[in-house]
Amino acid sequence: MIINKTNEKILAHNLRICTSIFSKALGLMFSRKIKDFGLVFEFNSEKRVSLHNIFVFYTIDLLFLNSRWEVVELKERFKPFTFYLPKEKARYILELPADTIKQTGTGLGDVVNFK
Repeated sequence: MIINKTNEKILAHNLRICTSIFSKALGLMFSRKIKDFGLVFEFNSEKRVSLHNIFVFYTIDLLFLNSRWEVVELKERFKPFTFYLPKEKARYILELPADTIKQTGTGLGDVVNFK
């Protein structure tokens, strides 16, 4: 489960954590859209990681978290076959269904956790 601890809203009930190079490279490519699912990319340290939505055939939301689980950047409605270079460093990147950020009122500085 992925939860916004600041406002106690659930962002996704189901999740997969990507820690290996292969799982990070594959991400959501060639997957089907799942309504209540989040993908978590975990890194050893905070860094700027460019993302692509190549071979992901649906729009998603992105949350970038620092080492203290705080939202440092967000990207709403990341479209298929596009690229995104974040401005901030992150230790965790969450890929969530489109409009999750808006529907849950998640914003910069919110604390997000996952189990």
